[in-house]
Amino acid sequence: MTRLLAHGLGSRHDLPIPLFYAFAGAFAALFVSFLGLALLWADSRFRGGAAGRPVRLPEGARIRWTLRVIGLAGAVFTAAWMLLGPDDPGRNPAAHLVYVILWTGLIPASLLLGPVWRLLNPLRTIHLLLGGRDKGPAPFGYRPAALGLTAFAWMELASPAPASTTTLAVFLTLYGAAHLAAALRYGTRWFDRADAFEVYSALIGRLSPLGRRDDGRLVLRNPLDGLDALRPAPGLVAVVCVLLGTTGYDGFSDSPWWVELLQTGPLGRTVTGTLGLLAAIGLVAALYRACTAAAGLIGRAGRVRTGAAVPVPSGRAGGTVGETSGVTGEDRAAGGDDTAGEDGAAGGTGATGGYGMARMFAHSLVPVAVGYLIAHYFSLLVIEGQRAVVLSLGLDRTVDPDVVGPGAIASVQVLAIVAGHVLGVVAAHDRSVRLFPPERAVAGQIPLLVLMVCYTIGGLILLFAA
Repeated sequence: MTRLLAHGLGSRHDLPIPLFYAFAGAFAALFVSFLGLALLWADSRFRGGAAGRPVRLPEGARIRWTLRVIGLAGAVFTAAWMLLGPDDPGRNPAAHLVYVILWTGLIPASLLLGPVWRLLNPLRTIHLLLGGRDKGPAPFGYRPAALGLTAFAWMELASPAPASTTTLAVFLTLYGAAHLAAALRYGTRWFDRADAFEVYSALIGRLSPLGRRDDGRLVLRNPLDGLDALRPAPGLVAVVCVLLGTTGYDGFSDSPWWVELLQTGPLGRTVTGTLGLLAAIGLVAALYRACTAAAGLIGRAGRVRTGAAVPVPSGRAGGTVGETSGVTGEDRAAGGDDTAGEDGAAGGTGATGGYGMARMFAHSLVPVAVGYLIAHYFSLLVIEGQRAVVLSLGLDRTVDPDVVGPGAIASVQVLAIVAGHVLGVVAAHDRSVRLFPPERAVAGQIPLLVLMVCYTIGGLILLFAA
């Protein structure tokens, strides 16, 4: 079986929203947002890690260990099905547990509660039980997470048998062994930026209304304040581009012409799929780099604002928030950081050119990526999530494919894409007025607006072509 599930719109071809109205609404939302921000938003308003109203929710050692046990039990349950169950996704829930419950389920869970995988992560729990400890900031930034996300997407979208229990068992065994070995070498904070699933959950969790301030207090906040607190770091751009590129590839991989190419192409399905996947990631990254480079050139045409600094979450002793929170947390380092001296203050010249500029605006791609993820996987979660439960519990029930109607699915998908891009425009504008002098702040955003328009066109085309 070469394909497990019809992702996103795979089984929904008749969308009740006309393409013209979807494009018209999307472009109107983007341009009205851009013009409104240019006229009414002259100064930076986001406070990053300093924002939020304190709230009291259950947390503590008992809550933390309860969540760790739940995560570990889920991993054991899934592993048992992989090793002992039939190699048939129609009777074995392992593939559904990985691709649906884990991958797509983390989207709403992280949006509501923050980076929940930090506490559920069975690798963290095993590392803790093995006596692992905090050894300070780990090297490599987000680069290992970008590689991990690419590998997971390849297994799901291009490998010869993505639903096979053998494929899943081999991948997850190698993945777990590699990260446990690295965590024993570099300490528990290895997982913060290297574990693909933790980074995935943490980035989505930046848009959660629950978060932690720099002083460690649990707060209700504007989700864009949480996004603004995301610190530029090596590999962050790669992670977000991988999320966008792989989701985009998944969207067009069911197109008839691509399916025919996979089946009849001289290179074979796996090689062709791999090249297509890498090309999608490369296209997203190249477009982003070109637009941020143009924004940097426009910004440098005036004087750089020397007093503007990107909010950086301050360090606190005691390890990551995942070790102090029972509900949610932020990606903070205690003490030093592997990016110290590399990114610098936002007002420095290095921050407005090359990779520095790309990193400074990387946070604005997060809501775009989340919008694509919601649009693409919403129907998968509500429909195939039922199958995961039925297979896991051995229930004598059938899956209801009409539990959510096509109209509701289409509305969620279009709104998710449009809202994600509008939030990206807002985040980019606030960062621009902080980085660039007033006379260049709006002009510096034009390349970023072009970027959002291009991503919107691509997203809606994929949405309606699937």
